[in-house]
Order: sequence, then C-alpha cells, then structure tokens
Amino acid sequence: MITLNSISKKIGSRVLFEDVTVTFNEGRYGLTGPNGAGKSTLLKILMKLEEPTSGSVTLPDRVGFLKQNIEDFKDIRVVDTVIMANKRLWNALLERDSLYEAEMTDAIGIRLGEIEEIIAEEDGYMAETNAEMLLIGMGISIEKHNLTMKEIPTDIQFRVMLCQALFGNPKALMLDEPTNHLDLESISWLENFLHDYKGTLIVVSHDRHFLNAVTTHIADIDFETLIIYPGNYDDMVVTKSSSREKVELENKSKEKKVAQLREFVARFGAGTRASQVQSRLREIERLQPQDLKKSNIQRPYIRFYPPEKASGQIVFKVSHISKSYDSGPVIKDLSFEVARGDKICIIGNNGKGKTTLLKMLAGVLPPDSGKIEVGHQVQIGYFPQNHSEIIDKKSSSTIFDWLKNKREGVYDQDVRSILGKMLFGGDDAFKSVAHLSGGETARVIIGGMMLCNCNVLLLDEPNNHLDLEAVSALGWALEDFKGTVVMAAHDRTLITTVANKILAFEEDGVHFFEGPYEEYLLAKKG
Repeated sequence: MITLNSISKKIGSRVLFEDVTVTFNEGRYGLTGPNGAGKSTLLKILMKLEEPTSGSVTLPDRVGFLKQNIEDFKDIRVVDTVIMANKRLWNALLERDSLYEAEMTDAIGIRLGEIEEIIAEEDGYMAETNAEMLLIGMGISIEKHNLTMKEIPTDIQFRVMLCQALFGNPKALMLDEPTNHLDLESISWLENFLHDYKGTLIVVSHDRHFLNAVTTHIADIDFETLIIYPGNYDDMVVTKSSSREKVELENKSKEKKVAQLREFVARFGAGTRASQVQSRLREIERLQPQDLKKSNIQRPYIRFYPPEKASGQIVFKVSHISKSYDSGPVIKDLSFEVARGDKICIIGNNGKGKTTLLKMLAGVLPPDSGKIEVGHQVQIGYFPQNHSEIIDKKSSSTIFDWLKNKREGVYDQDVRSILGKMLFGGDDAFKSVAHLSGGETARVIIGGMMLCNCNVLLLDEPNNHLDLEAVSALGWALEDFKGTVVMAAHDRTLITTVANKILAFEEDGVHFFEGPYEEYLLAKKG
C-alpha cells in the first residue's frame, strides 16, 4: 500500500497537482497525463528522490524503482547490477567479501555469523539464480551475465535496469516508461510477469496496448489533481470524457436557469413580491455552476499533407544487401521492394537490424554489399531513433531556426503554423534545441517532416518519447498519409493503426508479410 497525504507540487508559478490525498492499494495502476503533467515528478516524490511542495508519502519497506542512471553501473557485472536492488543484501555481501580478506579474529568471526544471518534472511543464497532467471526472461543470454554493463549494448543495459527494479519481490513497484527500449517479445514477457505481480504497481507508459493489457486502475494527473479510475486506459478515457461532459451539461442547464431567475429578480426586485425575490436569490446562490479547472491535456495536430509530387510506382528496390558490424552480421542477403502507398512496419527483437535497415533506406548508412535503388521522384522524410542524428543538442539554434532551415524559401508564418500545431506557442518558438526534452524534440522532428511535404516517410521508433495523446495523433496522421511509410515500432496500437504490410525480423530470417499486423499474428499462430 502507498499513501499520499495532502501532496502538492509547484514548479515556479505552475501547479502540477494540489492537495492530493489518495491510497494505492494492491493492484496495477497506470499513471497517465500528457508530457509535462508531472508523472515522472510524482514518481520521484513517491520514491523520496524529490520533495513535494507540501504533504507526505507513506511507502512499504521494499520498493522497486526503474532507475535511469545507467552510467553509474558501467563497471558493475550485469548480474550484480540486478542484485544491487536489495541494498541490505548487497551491503552484506560486500562486507562479507572484505572480512574474508582480513586476518580472522573472534570479532570478525562473530560479525561474519551476523552477516550470514542477514544473507539468509534476504534469500541471498539464491540471489544470483533469481537474478539470472529475470535476465533470461528479459531476453538477456547467460553469456552476458558476467560482463560489465559497459560491455553490452545500451538497449540491453535498459533491460538490466528493469530486472533490477523487479528483483527481490518488492512490495511496491514503480516503472517509468519500461517498454521504451524493449522489443515485442520482451514486452510480452513483462506483461505476463506483471500480471502475476502481487504488490502495488505504478507504471508510466506511452504504450496504450501495454497499459490496457496490464493495468487494473488508472491514476490520471489532470485538472491540478490526481484522479483514480477503475479499469484500464481505454476505460478511463470513456469515464473521464463522459464525466466531464455531464458536468458541462449540468453547468449549461444551471446557467440557463440562473438567467431566468435573474430576469425575475430584475423585474420584481423593487415591487411587492419581496419574499419571492428572496427565494429566487437563494436559488441563484445554490445553482452557481461548478468551477471547472482547465484540463492540461493537449493533442498536437499532426497531418502529413499530400506530397507535391508523387513518387514512382517502385519506391525502393532492395537487392541482396548485407551489413555487418564488429559484433557480427546483422543483415544478410536481404531483397524486397517497397511500392508507392505501402505502409510497412518493421518488427523484431532488438539487435536484429531494424535501425540499420532504415538508415540504409534513408541513405545515411551504406550497405556492405548489394544495392538499394531509390525510385523516381522519391522525397524522403527521416525520423531517427537517436534524435541527435539530425538535431544537434550542442547547437544554440532555436526551434524556429531549425524548422526554417528544413525547407528553402518557406515563409515565417508557415513555420509558425507548424509550431502551433506541434504545441510550441508564443515564445516557445525561440526555445533552444539544446534545452528540449525527448518528447519536445520528437515533436520538432515531426514538425519538420510536416513542413517538407515528403512523399516517403521513414520512422524509427517515433513513439519512444511521445505521450499517449501525441502517439494517437501520429497514428491517425500516418494512416491518413497519401504517400509511403516504412516504420520500425514496438507499440502495437501504432502498428495496428498504420501498417498494411509487415517486415518481420525473425530467428530464421526476414519475412515479408502482405497484410496488417493482426493477420500476421494469426498466420504465425497457424
């Protein structure tokens, strides 16, 4: 059980949430709200990593938290990084090792006995086995368990940190964007694990399918407060919308009634019907409309306008391409064609070559062998997984300048229009790109793609830093787009919305499926 007691948080003059008192019982809670609403801030307050403006938090004695400070573990073995989640156990193991290196005395012998009791209490003799089971479940092969964190790829490091949060059967578990660096297989494993979890789970995620699959409640930050809704994310959207609409209708009805009463008071206030006037004044007081705080939910308006020029019928002809890195081959003898109007989603486990393929299609990485022919009048808009490939975070450039440089001869008002649609109003247009959050940077890149009217869009995990409202807007825009889309994604709602074909990187090779994602899954089962 986790309890918030009159929690408030203000940043400058901005109120994130005010006087929130709520209890999270055993269950699986999705923490939702748009970027900037305060989801990560609330998680930090819950973990006592950040102080609230006022109020207090009550936590159980063992809480798992998905940490983002991967760099602090760079020299630690993978399996030890997981075990370090249990501080009492880890400190006991370190002290035991240091004492065994010292000269044995009676005092040291007594202390070793005490330490062995702590290790037993914390199930320390099974710690390495339990850590390995988590790592294997997360798709991290056993040969990586004894490597240091810096010796494994970044996406695998994120999975290790997730295992750290899950280690030791914590009574409460807090996960901030746990699916960001996971492939579909690992997300499925995590969903199953969390379904069996018996404590209090609080998870922040932009993955709508994941929230619907995992959560039993939604804790939504909006209207400067936190409201808990029963059910999953889709249930919350329906309940929240209908509740708001009901109050708005009641307010309109009250306003109409109050106007009629005021008219009566104005006509007879000075006459002989004083008692009736007083009665109506009391009624006006009772019928004052409920004060509705403004929602902080904002949805960007994403539309990729019809291309100025259509591409040729064949957009890409990929012939026998291969690509290797120092760690080995990632793509071998791959051939396929992309036709005009295709909406292709590239799926598969991390490290299989999805990003490499998109980089080769975008022309930023050459194949080692084979050939990629780009079709007639193809104009490419590219969204890389690593935003710094196209936005220099060390630059002093503003958002406005970066967008204006995306298209020669573009008018200032056109840039301003895109900025407004991507939720950069007023002086936000002159924000430095160096100070943008991940979600803001993603919206700027999408804005650049909207501005350029390209006929082919290549997107590598575009949803990673977007909130649920922005992911929905992007899905609708890509579905409506009249050109060609090739996208790598792990968000199943986005894949289902957009894809009419699937390029699947599987264990036995790359398979091209002519049909949407749900049909691909059925064919795979059959």
